[in-house]
Amino acid sequence: MRPLHRTALAAAALAVATSVALAGCSGGSDDTRGGADATVRVGLVLEPTSLDIRTQSGNALDQVLIDNVYQGLVGRTPDGEIRDVLASSHEVSDDGLTYTFTLRDGTSFQDGEPVTADDVVWSLEDAKTHDSYVDSDKLAAVDTIEKSGDDQVRLTLTKPDSDLLWNLTGRAGLVLEQGADNDRTKTANGTGPFEVSSWKQGDSLTFSRNPDYWGTKAKVAEVVFRYITDPSTAVNAMAGGDLDVETAVDGTLKSQLQNASGITLHTGKTTDKYTLAFNDAKAPFDDVRVRKAIRQAIDPKAVIKAVGGGGVEQGGPIPALDPGYQDLTDVDPYDPSAARKLLRQAGVGKPTLTLTYANVYPTAIGDVLTSELADVGITLKVQRVDFATWLDTVFTKKDFDLSMVNHTEARDFGNWADPDYYFGYDNPQVQRLYAASIATTDEDEKVQALQRAAAIVSQDAAAEWLYTATTTTAVRDGVTGFPFDSTTTRLDLADLAVS
Repeated sequence: MRPLHRTALAAAALAVATSVALAGCSGGSDDTRGGADATVRVGLVLEPTSLDIRTQSGNALDQVLIDNVYQGLVGRTPDGEIRDVLASSHEVSDDGLTYTFTLRDGTSFQDGEPVTADDVVWSLEDAKTHDSYVDSDKLAAVDTIEKSGDDQVRLTLTKPDSDLLWNLTGRAGLVLEQGADNDRTKTANGTGPFEVSSWKQGDSLTFSRNPDYWGTKAKVAEVVFRYITDPSTAVNAMAGGDLDVETAVDGTLKSQLQNASGITLHTGKTTDKYTLAFNDAKAPFDDVRVRKAIRQAIDPKAVIKAVGGGGVEQGGPIPALDPGYQDLTDVDPYDPSAARKLLRQAGVGKPTLTLTYANVYPTAIGDVLTSELADVGITLKVQRVDFATWLDTVFTKKDFDLSMVNHTEARDFGNWADPDYYFGYDNPQVQRLYAASIATTDEDEKVQALQRAAAIVSQDAAAEWLYTATTTTAVRDGVTGFPFDSTTTRLDLADLAVS
């Protein structure tokens, strides 16, 4: 999570006649049509409070704006490979210190202005020099950003950064127009296949096809993202015809859609790490015995069952889709007797702790944790708050005991090497190993350093990793090209179509 380096769930969906494609913005509309004129309604959960891609934290913006509205020199494929976007090609020097990007011909912003090397240089400099911008630190190793020709941009680094290309696929690498004067909190001026046409806060965000897009035009005329926070309401919307796609279908409710006519459920992989975070910098969590006791008091299998089976055990800070993954589920496994013993050794008696988490996540998670911690003598008070409150109280002010959040962002292990992150986890050895993983230009060395660091974090019981989510997406017949993997992180809709 960026927080969460990005926190966010997604959900919702619709129904449409199978002979025609999708309807307009409201269920039961007679204005049903497919092909290039189609409108697709997609239900999501977490709505942004601002559209400013530079300053607004949370994964809700990355999920819909990156790829579709905003683009960078490079992007990422669904399986995590780097692809050229506004750059037609890129080269990296053997020593890993120089990155040269050749710009693609004929690209333009949605206000009609051409994309220039000056825009690219300004965008990257702007992201790097403003500490308040989300992911500004991702360009920390970049020393100079300069135009090396009318169609070339060169980045020179002070030291190798094996994650730089990946970071350029995110917010730090987005190319904005230097001379644009639009209000980024309410509008967007990107280079992608879709434009932001309207935003009704508390209800929906609407994209329309960018008719002047430099690449292959979008295959649908409009996409309406509807924000539905209640899982039952989202499922009912899918079953009742008010949505065309529902992502992150609640596992306890998906049976309601499994036999629904004209609807297909798809399972996808994610890097969604449902993490029980401890405030490691404050008592009693500054005692590793307390942290280990809490881990051993929790049965991840019970949590996964409570949310409808939509997850797999993780055991450590790196999920299976990311470099450096290893099976760490045998570290501090479920063992209530051992947990009670550790609590006695730590001398904390029967503590009362508060769990604060956003109300976009299932109540069942708090229920299971309350029951299991009570079994070892810990009283858990659960506070479910709106996401904005979570961002302010937990993520920013670090005013919490425990918190549960879905850290969706891929390759975000660096959070565990940042003592200022809201976890409050500070281990110099982990920091050195993470720095080594970034500095090397050898992929095997990178993976080995990450594995060693992740093992230490898990053995330190820096948090409890409840599970890595699998995601269920419900799609109406006739809709194709909607992504199924990592849907809480990115929804690249370039191939979205309606037959």
